[in-house]
Amino acid sequence: MDDLVTRLDRLDRLAHNLDSRFRIPGTGIRFGWDSILGLVPGLGDVATVAPAAYIWMEGHRLGASNAVKGRMAFNIALDWVVGSVPLVGDLLDLGLKANRRNAALLRKHLAPETMDAPAPDLLSAA
Repeated sequence: MDDLVTRLDRLDRLAHNLDSRFRIPGTGIRFGWDSILGLVPGLGDVATVAPAAYIWMEGHRLGASNAVKGRMAFNIALDWVVGSVPLVGDLLDLGLKANRRNAALLRKHLAPETMDAPAPDLLSAA
């Protein structure tokens, strides 16, 4: 169980860095490396699929159900499609947070008893 929690915590940290690592000063708007890389036309959105696919693969290795993996794949595809629209897609991508959604889906499905435990304090490392 400790190994599962450790792996889920690692995926949470990766998802946080991809989707919420930085904050726009004076606002509650958070963004991460996914949004920054997405600004690079064409190549940026393709590059962000690799870490998202890693989160999906870890879910597969950890034994996520096909339904959960399907929802995760949908989130990844939606993130890629929305992010590939120039400028408007980049703004919409700020709210999507597909990697954080996928990490939360895995945690809820694989370790429901950890939902009562405090989440890793990701903001103190920022």
